[in-house]
Amino acid sequence: MVPRIGALLWALLELLLSPGAGAADGKARSCGEVRQAYGAKGFSLANIPFQEIAGEHLRICPQEYTCCTSEMEDKLSQQSKLEFENLVEEMSHFVRTTFVSRHKKFDEFFRELLENAERSLNDMFVRTYGMLYMQNSEVFQELFVELKRYYTGGNVNLEEMLNDFWARLLERMFQLINPQYHFSEDYLECVSKYTDQLKPFGDVPRKLKVQVTRAFIAARTFVQGLTVGREVANRVSKVSPTPGCIRALMKMLYCPYCRGLPTVKPCDNYCLNVMKGCLANQADLDTEWNLFIDAMLLVAERLEGPFNIESVMDPIDVKISEAIMNMQENSMQVSAKVFQGCGQPKPAPGLRSSRSVPDHFNTRFRPYNPEERPTTAAGTSLDRLVIDIKEKLKLSKKFWSALPYTVCKKESVTAGPSNEDDCWNGHAKAKYLPEIMNDGLTNQINNPEVDVDITRPDTYIRQQIMALRVMTNKLRNAYNGNDVNFQDTSEETSGSGSGSGCTDDICPTEFEFITTEAPLVDSDRREVDSSASRSSRPAFTWSVICLALLLQRQCR
Repeated sequence: MVPRIGALLWALLELLLSPGAGAADGKARSCGEVRQAYGAKGFSLANIPFQEIAGEHLRICPQEYTCCTSEMEDKLSQQSKLEFENLVEEMSHFVRTTFVSRHKKFDEFFRELLENAERSLNDMFVRTYGMLYMQNSEVFQELFVELKRYYTGGNVNLEEMLNDFWARLLERMFQLINPQYHFSEDYLECVSKYTDQLKPFGDVPRKLKVQVTRAFIAARTFVQGLTVGREVANRVSKVSPTPGCIRALMKMLYCPYCRGLPTVKPCDNYCLNVMKGCLANQADLDTEWNLFIDAMLLVAERLEGPFNIESVMDPIDVKISEAIMNMQENSMQVSAKVFQGCGQPKPAPGLRSSRSVPDHFNTRFRPYNPEERPTTAAGTSLDRLVIDIKEKLKLSKKFWSALPYTVCKKESVTAGPSNEDDCWNGHAKAKYLPEIMNDGLTNQINNPEVDVDITRPDTYIRQQIMALRVMTNKLRNAYNGNDVNFQDTSEETSGSGSGSGCTDDICPTEFEFITTEAPLVDSDRREVDSSASRSSRPAFTWSVICLALLLQRQCR
């Protein structure tokens, strides 16, 4: 209470010494300037005094001789509330538009990237296999359906979904390389159980699983973070000032009118104490907000590096083709081991010559050149988007604790630091002497300008703090390649979870940066990996012919 008593004593001294302390000389001052300023605000001048009147009716401003009626004080009080709300919204415009616009850009980019990847795979396989691929394209279409569903927030376990994709592909391929046999559903289910043991597609499924899961986890979580940041900024910037705050705002902004000093602006430090009191709960958001921004920046680094979804999705068609070629190379060994484990299948009835090739089937595998393929989505690239958002995120740190300073720096609000002796201090045109309060709710217990109940935190702000805390935890998990929505409960992999990004038995600890092998887009585009180039043309041609035959038989 000492600062508050001290402030009252200084106010009394200033009132006694100020040149406009009253009408002791018996001459009332003119209210012409006040009438002009009041009318400029859009208010009616009816019943507005032309000269000062006694101020015993005033409830907020000093009860000295005044140019304000009770109605004027009420209207100016509402005006101060409105201006404060508009000021906070204006000052928070940058942080709000950052999250709104960047969320839109990232979301548009990721969606278009998925569309481009699906279209690219479809075009490549149609040109390579023609109608035979088209008759079996649902296997690949389902892959992209599930990837899109995951990105948009669907309840999809990425690792299980990718395992199912390779199992289904193995079932199809196994039939294609063994057209002389008939396979029942039970037999094909047995075949799919050998996917992990036989590794028919080489190391492609394992590598692609790691790359896809961690890239999609990072991308989805980052966009979710932008959504949360947008919602929190929008909600917190819509302030609802307390009655104590409204009184302080009126006293700061418009009591100079009532004192006949409409052109005198508040002192800077006076403004700071009023704003720190009115925005005390918003300042308490700052700690969790800063942790959230830090986590967003960490995931942004992952998007630039090993978790780059663009470098994963752009060559996914070539990667899947490479896996198919690995299956063709090892078809004899795979078939023998499956027959040994699942039993000898029954011969296919009425099979025609196994060496006939349909005329419309093109046996040449020709991936697109890099120039033919879309290398960007939404007219930009992921690297450019990430560089931009990182700059904006850094600027938004400490935003809520800095908000009072941002508001009070505005020339239209305060007199400025150069006029500290010629400004409104809440009582008169004089220097503001009380000390500036620290940030946050608990530090406003002795705020000399705003009555703040520090025992009643704003529940709405507390809800936003909790939302930031939850999102920060998700971002930290995404940084390590973990999807908190799918913690693995199986006995096979102890806690790696869906999209853990863990390779073999090694998992990164929290915030430990592990460099992983990044897909080489250019080399993949020009030439399929060396493992594929080892395949001889006769073996490849024979495999493709078998593929064509069984596909043709199934199509009939």
